[in-house]
Amino acid sequence: MTRNAVFLLFTVTSAFSATHAADRPNIVWLVSEDNSVHYLKHFDEHGAPTPRIEALAAHGLTFDHAFSNAPVCSVARTTLATGCYGPRIGTQYHRRSVSVPLPDGMKMFPEYLRNAGYYTANNSKTDYNAIPGKNVWNESSKKASWRKRKDGQPFFYMQSFTVCHESSLHFSANVMATEKTRTDPDSVFVAPYHPDTPTFRYTNARYRDRIMQMDQQIGSVVDALTTDGVLEDTFIFYFGDHGGVLPRGKGYACEAGLHVPLVVRVPDKWKHLAAADLGSRRKGFVSFIDFGPTTLNLAGVEVPEQMDGRPFLGTGVSQKEVESRDEAFGYADRFDEKYDLVRTLRKGKYDYVRNYQPFNFDGLQNNYRYRMLAYKEWRKLYREGKLNARQRQFFEARPAEQLFDVEADPHEVRNLAEDPAYAEVLQDMRDRLTARVKQLPDLSFYPESHLVDDAFDNPVRFGHTNADAIARMVDVANLQLLPWSKAEAELKKVLGGLNRWEIYWALVTCSSFGQKAVPLAPMAEKFADQNLHGLVKVRAAEFLGLIGKRAPQTDILSALRKSSSGVEAGLILNSLILLKDTAPGYKFAVSKDLFQPEIAKNDTVKRRLEYLTGEPFRKPTSKK
Repeated sequence: MTRNAVFLLFTVTSAFSATHAADRPNIVWLVSEDNSVHYLKHFDEHGAPTPRIEALAAHGLTFDHAFSNAPVCSVARTTLATGCYGPRIGTQYHRRSVSVPLPDGMKMFPEYLRNAGYYTANNSKTDYNAIPGKNVWNESSKKASWRKRKDGQPFFYMQSFTVCHESSLHFSANVMATEKTRTDPDSVFVAPYHPDTPTFRYTNARYRDRIMQMDQQIGSVVDALTTDGVLEDTFIFYFGDHGGVLPRGKGYACEAGLHVPLVVRVPDKWKHLAAADLGSRRKGFVSFIDFGPTTLNLAGVEVPEQMDGRPFLGTGVSQKEVESRDEAFGYADRFDEKYDLVRTLRKGKYDYVRNYQPFNFDGLQNNYRYRMLAYKEWRKLYREGKLNARQRQFFEARPAEQLFDVEADPHEVRNLAEDPAYAEVLQDMRDRLTARVKQLPDLSFYPESHLVDDAFDNPVRFGHTNADAIARMVDVANLQLLPWSKAEAELKKVLGGLNRWEIYWALVTCSSFGQKAVPLAPMAEKFADQNLHGLVKVRAAEFLGLIGKRAPQTDILSALRKSSSGVEAGLILNSLILLKDTAPGYKFAVSKDLFQPEIAKNDTVKRRLEYLTGEPFRKPTSKK
């Protein structure tokens, strides 16, 4: 029996407990896993019908611009629980290498509700990257419900729905051949960046079936609230926990990975806390940092100053001001064993994507992603040269910055960053995002292994102490955005200096320029030869390998042997996989015996070792 089935059985068999109306609103969060706005007809003409969610919207508000700040579960849920940006408080990596403490004096928001007299229940996913504390939930389990509260006690209840999780698409070829979908595969929309094949059509159809199942499960919870006589005392938030879940959705900082459905049903008794017409669609931008503060505000609980978000409902909130909000910030770092560093800024109709390591192409191996037949087929078709230019983008190096007009190009396949007509927009978005990462300050400009060693006992304090150093690293990384003729001299200065992490970023920037940076290869070779700083050595070897000036195997394997950290080894292995899977395709002899015993137990290392038994890179044989 599934978790949701257990809950539904509970709602039928539990004895009814009469309650009188609370003097404060109840708040319920119903969270579907792994779906963006693109899969619900209420938000997208190509989506599946969701009549129960649409009924919530008819008696509430639809938010057309709601965003997860991160495109993956643990990071997104930690953002929800804390109301804080992950790269500021050290919770940006999925899966966590260590659980970090919350900012000094701060709690996860349900604990503030509990302290104010609310009954808090979670059914049942947590998945936090921060240490939650002992008093977040009265109960967090598969049996948790609002029905265990005291008579008349207001409640906050959260339930997750896994029926549409990514794992639901980990079916076999035999299943695809024998199990029919309720949705006709011939009728589904296939995104322009996907190949239009039977596999992608079946996967699309199967997922839309899951969305319809999820909708019915949402409705069952609403029915239970109605049966208990508390529906009109209760705000119901329905939303997706981040985007997804077909290829290039979950795990990628783009519209498909970040833009989530959000509907809030407003109870009759508390309509004055919404101050907007029921059934209306709201255009103002809200993101996950805002959800906790909004819930606290609806409950009449003060929002802690340490939170980054702002309420969008409740006392003291101007709906005119909310409608004027037009920005959302996104981040993508590590997803299991796959590293990246991407920051995004959606402002109005424009989405600006800053790829700080653009050579780390999107399709770089992630074992969990490639369990899906569609992912496997997509890569196979790329290697066979059977994809068009839009479909190939996923497997090729990205520009350092991208700019998309989401209204004209909702699937983000036309990069406007090099179009002179958008030069002013590009510069404005670039400046805004740079200011944001410096202001946080963004901890990810240090490698994760350094943060584990030196920062994660108090990430916020570390960020404040090293804010100037982080700003300088951002400036070095932003040399990627200059013409090579202007960047070269600055990179020489940095490479000739003594700051380890600025040198690290200068080498990353050299890799971003590719063949243009060949004149700096002799300087990089000096860092590849040294053994003092393993990650600097690896970034030098990576650059020299990508431009074909020096075979990287000896340098990379030497750094792995000397690594004393599983997190550092995982970073090194990311570079190894990149060099293996992109042209010219270097072969590496790697085994478990290469590592110290404790390092081989690291989850990232184990995942990479699993993959390294796979086939070598093959260049596309032709192009369309």
